[in-house]
Amino acid sequence: MWVRWMAHGRIQTPARAPARDVAIIFGAEMYPSGRPSPYLRARLDLGAALVAEGRVKVLIVSGDNADAHHRETSNMKDYLVSVGVPAARIVEDPGGLDTYDTCVRARDVFGVTSALLVSQRYHLPRAVATCRAVGVDAVGVGDVTVRRSSRYWDGFARRELAANVKMVWDLLTHRSPAVVDGPSDAVGTALRS
Repeated sequence: MWVRWMAHGRIQTPARAPARDVAIIFGAEMYPSGRPSPYLRARLDLGAALVAEGRVKVLIVSGDNADAHHRETSNMKDYLVSVGVPAARIVEDPGGLDTYDTCVRARDVFGVTSALLVSQRYHLPRAVATCRAVGVDAVGVGDVTVRRSSRYWDGFARRELAANVKMVWDLLTHRSPAVVDGPSDAVGTALRS
């Protein structure tokens, strides 16, 4: 209930997304070939469209950049560049190992205070609530193009209940992100480019 309340009125269609300097694209499955899964590709395409429409200036791609996760953020950036997003407008967050880490790191490492959040619609209430709870003014922009897949309801959407419980625990305990590093001016540099 709290998650829904925190996200109420803050999840928009791409056409109604407000303009923000920064959009955060949350990572998802990356294939060993370096090709994004349909879910991740839909998120990346949505982020690229927001840049092309002038709704955002900088994209933060957040995920796990370890070899075991197929260099998620590097491959996300490569995909975005391949569809026309200028490389200078893309910032990698290789320590965004989960939604909570991404939101805290956006605030603490990259100095983000306001952002559009790009993911599938089922994930956005938790992402928006988490970012708002840690002090990032967030509005979600959700992809629904892969919603017809049976995996959507059978796996991803159902796991949100457990993920919401974990998120509340993380917020109550003020868990430090798994990857802790100092402030970066990468977003500021990208905004100035």
